[in-house]
Amino acid sequence: MAMTVNAAVSLPSSKSSSLSFKNSISIPERINFKKSILYPRNVSVGGNVISIRAQVTTEAPAKAEKISKKDEEGVVVNKFKPKEPYVGKCLLNTKITGDDAPGETWHMVFSTEGEVPYREGQSIGVIADGLDKNGKPHKLRLYSIASSALGDFGNSQTVSLCVKRLVYTNEQGEIVKGVCSNFLCDLKPGADVKITGPVGKEMLMPKDPNATVIMLATGTGIAPFRSFLWKMFFEKHDDYKFNGLAWLFLGVPTSSSLLYPEEFEKMKEKAPNNFRVDYAISREQSNEKGEKMYIQTRMAQYAEELWELLKKDNTYVYMCGLKGMEKGIDEIMTSLAARDGIDWLEYKRQLKKAEQWNVEVY
Repeated sequence: MAMTVNAAVSLPSSKSSSLSFKNSISIPERINFKKSILYPRNVSVGGNVISIRAQVTTEAPAKAEKISKKDEEGVVVNKFKPKEPYVGKCLLNTKITGDDAPGETWHMVFSTEGEVPYREGQSIGVIADGLDKNGKPHKLRLYSIASSALGDFGNSQTVSLCVKRLVYTNEQGEIVKGVCSNFLCDLKPGADVKITGPVGKEMLMPKDPNATVIMLATGTGIAPFRSFLWKMFFEKHDDYKFNGLAWLFLGVPTSSSLLYPEEFEKMKEKAPNNFRVDYAISREQSNEKGEKMYIQTRMAQYAEELWELLKKDNTYVYMCGLKGMEKGIDEIMTSLAARDGIDWLEYKRQLKKAEQWNVEVY
């Protein structure tokens, strides 16, 4: 560390000389002081003994800037806020679940004219039209983006969402409809939609094109992974070509609830060595013990392989969907880690710190 010494020198008055000067010199020396200290020193100048008081000021070394493993450079957040949202147009809105599925899920595409510069793994906010019961505008609702940064049309001019229509019966027996989800699922092409954001950095893709990316989704939690997979397998980029392994686990209640299965089949055809997909269909499938096939049940069938992958520093896990899914996955990993004498919860904390365990649940 270089330290700067500012020396203020004054000579006692004499007949022969009177001298006053200030000087600054730089001394390359490793030093570790927490505050300024005054050092008195006697120095001979021109035959006169003078007293110098030198003030030494040092600074602690700057903290090394953390370099993210994710595709974080240039990411834009909160360009549009609730008071001044971007107003896009609905270009497409189509139901993507079967008529006998327990609930409707819709895929929708909005125009952005390139004004909402999002990255794969980010979210946008949507403000439904109308007013709430207090006469105020509805609050925004966040939705994970389901399209790559290029968008479904490949021109960076659109953004897509995957939205389940929320309808339920409350304790009084009344049917309640979610305000924003129903607004979105009912949108017609040409209708305006108020958009905020983009937001979020937790679910950004890893930079490493050779990484193993394990994606765990329930229902509409598939959205960010569709954006990942389109970039990996359906698009060509000068600065990115995926050569690693993308492994998707998707949990849904019925076969008619499966989301984007045709797209995933095409990906398997294009890159059989780089893409794997496993479905957990809870109401139709069971394991060898007769237990319902939830996402953690399906993962348990590959537990040893998954654990070996998790020991590598280029494996990244992303989880998106219902809040309870992480608990079941923790149960699997706890027993596996214990075989190697590892505390899973502590190991998971290390993975999170290294940006290799990423969770967005609701």
